[in-house]
Amino acid sequence: VWYGHASTLVEIEGKRVLFDPVWSKRPSPSRLVGPKRHHPVPVEIGELPQIDVIAISHDHYDHLDLATVRSLTRTQKAPFVVPLGIGAHLEGWGVPAYRIVELDWDEEVQLAGLRFVATAARHFSGRSLTRNDTLWGSWVVAGANKRVFYAGDSGYFSGYRGIGSAHGPFDLTLMPIGAYSPSWPDIHMNPEEAVNAHLDLGGSLLLPVHWATFTLALHPWAEPVERLWREAKARDVKIVVPRPGEAVDTAAAPAVDGWWETLG
Repeated sequence: VWYGHASTLVEIEGKRVLFDPVWSKRPSPSRLVGPKRHHPVPVEIGELPQIDVIAISHDHYDHLDLATVRSLTRTQKAPFVVPLGIGAHLEGWGVPAYRIVELDWDEEVQLAGLRFVATAARHFSGRSLTRNDTLWGSWVVAGANKRVFYAGDSGYFSGYRGIGSAHGPFDLTLMPIGAYSPSWPDIHMNPEEAVNAHLDLGGSLLLPVHWATFTLALHPWAEPVERLWREAKARDVKIVVPRPGEAVDTAAAPAVDGWWETLG
């Protein structure tokens, strides 16, 4: 289930993993300033099913949200698995220390019967006036038979081939396709690069994230998914593009129907 932007719930072998949940109206330190949500959250946070693990990729406001973390701390019992340094944010916001697992790149942990590996990304971190005092990354989530890769935020880099060799192939990749610009190619992929990364990883099905919910770059709202759709067809890559809140079965993924074209 993709809830919008990067917030995604994946059920793998009966366990539910929630990636980068952001339920606030703005990914900002202010409730009044910053990009505003284009669509409502499709389900209230208190209506989420039981979550087994919450995985965070980095501490930017559109991936780590204070209000959402506090709500999940109250309403769920799941541990948070995070890159190095982010535990200090969570403890400061009231998350008990026993619910926080911090990992460096290439470290791993077993949680809820799943193997979580912190893997590399080409990005940066920071909140307010601080920069790069916490780690950023991507996540490999592996069950006994299924594997999922969540890219977080990243520019395209050769490391995807190594991640695929070490931990793939993947039944599903969650790849960011929006908020790109020629001015910052090192930190955000464009849609064509997301397809490249998916293939490097040995991905079977690609689900695009990091688009549609917040305006974080100058490209048109629907351009990322339209470019992705064209590139996927040209390279025979299987994609699924759910509406926010729509549950999809990756074993029987529905055909892309261009639902965003009706929204203007």
